[in-house]
Amino acid sequence: MTTFWCEHAWVDGAVAPGVVVGAGDGRITAVSRSDSPPPGAHVLRGMVFPGFANVHSHAFHRALRGRTHAGGGTFWTWRRGMYQLASRLDPESYLKLATAVYAEMAVTGVTAVGEFHYLHHPPGGGRYASPNAMGDALREAARAAGIRLTLLDTLYLTGGIDTAASRSLRSDHQTLSLEQQQFSDGSVDAWADRALPGHDDATTRAGAAIHSVRAVPRDAIADLASIVEERALHVHVSEQPAENEACLAAYGLTPVRLLAESGALGPNTTAVHATHLTGADIETLGSSHTAVCFCPTTEADLADGIGPARELVDAGAPLSLGSDQHAIVDPLAEVRALEHGERLRTGQRGRFTPVELITALTSAGNAALGWPDAGTIRAGAPADLTAVRLDSIRTAGSRPDQVQYAATASDVHTVVSGGVVIAENGQHARLGDVGRLLTDAIEELWT
Repeated sequence: MTTFWCEHAWVDGAVAPGVVVGAGDGRITAVSRSDSPPPGAHVLRGMVFPGFANVHSHAFHRALRGRTHAGGGTFWTWRRGMYQLASRLDPESYLKLATAVYAEMAVTGVTAVGEFHYLHHPPGGGRYASPNAMGDALREAARAAGIRLTLLDTLYLTGGIDTAASRSLRSDHQTLSLEQQQFSDGSVDAWADRALPGHDDATTRAGAAIHSVRAVPRDAIADLASIVEERALHVHVSEQPAENEACLAAYGLTPVRLLAESGALGPNTTAVHATHLTGADIETLGSSHTAVCFCPTTEADLADGIGPARELVDAGAPLSLGSDQHAIVDPLAEVRALEHGERLRTGQRGRFTPVELITALTSAGNAALGWPDAGTIRAGAPADLTAVRLDSIRTAGSRPDQVQYAATASDVHTVVSGGVVIAENGQHARLGDVGRLLTDAIEELWT
């Protein structure tokens, strides 16, 4: 058994001083109090939180950071660069890139990630000899980085809602573009044959995703929703006004309403982004206890907008956070961006309490990924800990319960996943210099 002594720790929704955490077989075995470290304990100074959950990731997007800002544009123009990048990846290069990306998450305090995985096949729509070669690369990458993974294998069937069909109130969708062929299995049945045999183990969960109402027609949404059973189900929802307009024209329904009528909402579902919602949409998500995942730094980077986070939580929708396209990988920055977006939107401070923000980053995020017992410091939970300095130039003077308003990923000094120290002072314990890993993986893709 390993013992950790935490100078301050987040226990039962509050800061407790001098917390002793025992860990064995990947789980917390006991939690107690002591003013000083027990003999042989691993000392964690500063403020110790449960491990952070990154609920929405597209690992391959990380290779676009710092390359998409010339010439302005919108989400739709950014997407062209994403397609170009996707065409350059294969299982070997994706393993190298994803390992570096997950290592970057690890050194920032992330111990669980939800990978919204739609890059399934070779460019042009062929097939790898092993149908899940790209998903297997992601599983291997997460194991190498030492973090838990929920692989949200994504259904992607069409190129978008057909605007011509929309004008005649038909629900036809566009055929896939050449760039989109590698995302698609062609049908729900073919997707299920490939994806649903996915298995759970101590560090991996097999989940599912509907890419969006743009990429999955109504009948296919209903078919998938009927077969995923108790798996975590995620879906991009109302990220762009154009998506809402096309859905309304085709179906006479908002994306949220379409998902609801197709049986795709509920406690196992997470609506990602949920930016451009009506009051009825908010009520539908809340009353169905559908979770929502905001990705504030991506939503800012892509000029998506600021969603109604406070209203969704008040309506009953659990809230979590993700880094999506990884314009930034910094869970503490996501927390602040969420709160700051609310302040800018409403002109009011303190839209979320410190407890609510940490809940979104820890227990609610883990629950959205199918790990309901994770994200807390209590006996029986996975032994995941993230220690943040209270004496850096950013955090000096901060109260332990409010350090999330001041700290950045640079202040995360120790990360424990499953009772094992996986990162210290910005270095990965097994993989070493994460900056070098990222540089090597990304430069290969662009040369």
